[in-house]
Amino acid sequence: MYSDLREIPEPLRRWDDTGQRGTDMWATEHETREEITDRYRRVWEHSDTTITALAIDAPGRVPWWPRPNVRLFNVLVHMLTETSRHAGHADILREQLDGATGTAAGYPNPRRDAAFWEARTAEIERAAKARGF
Repeated sequence: MYSDLREIPEPLRRWDDTGQRGTDMWATEHETREEITDRYRRVWEHSDTTITALAIDAPGRVPWWPRPNVRLFNVLVHMLTETSRHAGHADILREQLDGATGTAAGYPNPRRDAAFWEARTAEIERAAKARGF
């Protein structure tokens, strides 16, 4: 979340670059476990401080959202929804059942065909093997 008072203090490569957005959902072969967990810890500490420091209706900006001008409340509801949806990666199991993605069975993602998923799987496996997993 971006706010006049609580802008994240460091660049988040692959997220700040619009061409890289959406590629940060897994570790690359060039990232160490320590880098990933340290970045995660810094972001959650920043988030905790933001929640404590700002009023629930504090304005913010999430430039990649369709309606980028938001309130802290909107961001918290979004994160709660995302966390509950992805907890335990139950959505992955659901996708394996019928190929549907999103929050409902009738929400296929037409941009991601079988070739996309094959290439994505190969990329993730390559990164995992490079790191010894």
